[in-house]
Amino acid sequence: MKFGIRFIGYVASMREIIRLSVLSERAGFEYVWFPHDTFMQNTWVTTTAVAEHTDKIKIGSVGTNPYTTSPAEIATYIATLDELSQGRAVLGLGLHTEKMVEWTGIDAGNYMTATREATAIIRALLRGEVVDFQGEQFNWSDQCYLRFTPMRAHIPIYICPFGEDYLALSGEIGDGSLPMITPPDSANYMVPPIREGAIKTGRNPDDIDIAGCAWLSVSRDRAAATSVLRSMIAYFGPYLEAPALADIGLTPGDFTAISNHLDAGRYEEAEACVTDDMYKLALAGTPKEIISQIERLAEQGITQVNLGGPLGPDPEQAIRLMGEEVIPYFQ
Repeated sequence: MKFGIRFIGYVASMREIIRLSVLSERAGFEYVWFPHDTFMQNTWVTTTAVAEHTDKIKIGSVGTNPYTTSPAEIATYIATLDELSQGRAVLGLGLHTEKMVEWTGIDAGNYMTATREATAIIRALLRGEVVDFQGEQFNWSDQCYLRFTPMRAHIPIYICPFGEDYLALSGEIGDGSLPMITPPDSANYMVPPIREGAIKTGRNPDDIDIAGCAWLSVSRDRAAATSVLRSMIAYFGPYLEAPALADIGLTPGDFTAISNHLDAGRYEEAEACVTDDMYKLALAGTPKEIISQIERLAEQGITQVNLGGPLGPDPEQAIRLMGEEVIPYFQ
């Protein structure tokens, strides 16, 4: 099992997140990921700063989408980050929901096509090719090529999918897949299509790094670990998929009241609607309980746990607990 950590902007200030990224490297995390969310702190600036303060940890984005950011910009960004970090860059391309893109008035309904074409374009640019590309989403001229030589001609691209078809596409074209496993039990739903997509195109499914994006809250005090999840569940719960929610006996309808409060800007009221069953959306509890939950994910086919969310009541202490008790267990 590989270990990644994922920092969302509201966990701490940007300078604190850089410090926590350094602590994560020391704790034994192999990857540090940053969600590329619409209207949140800029991922490219953050990853650049982290590259300058770390030495070994791989640095990636999650959900860099080809709508609000051109594949040209994505390719130049990831190649530049790779040079700066001396070969530690990884790219999480795609989107976990089209809704956040559509806030800006862009129709993201053809996300499968856009992701497939953008992946092909970015890889061709990194190889130094002229990308005279004529597709359904992108139409480029023979002037589309990098004016510099990337440090690596192949930088790993992880696809950020949702839904069975998109999951299968990630297995078909991705070096890895970044499905949201919220709840963790939804790995049973997420993993098979990814592996089937790889097999469909003649790839070895074991070559696909399935980096399940889970929410984590770890503490020696289990009650404290669960209670800190409330705000995250309220904000993101309404976007979760029905098949995933079904694994813990929930439906999208259970989040209707929360969604209505969020739409009206009533965030405290939304959090008050979070139920005990909704805490099952995350990996939560003591280090020993987290170990057991991660073992379950390994059995379900997850090859990297990509741990985000609040991390715990005290993010720094959560990182230390992971480094002292959880990660060594799996090594």
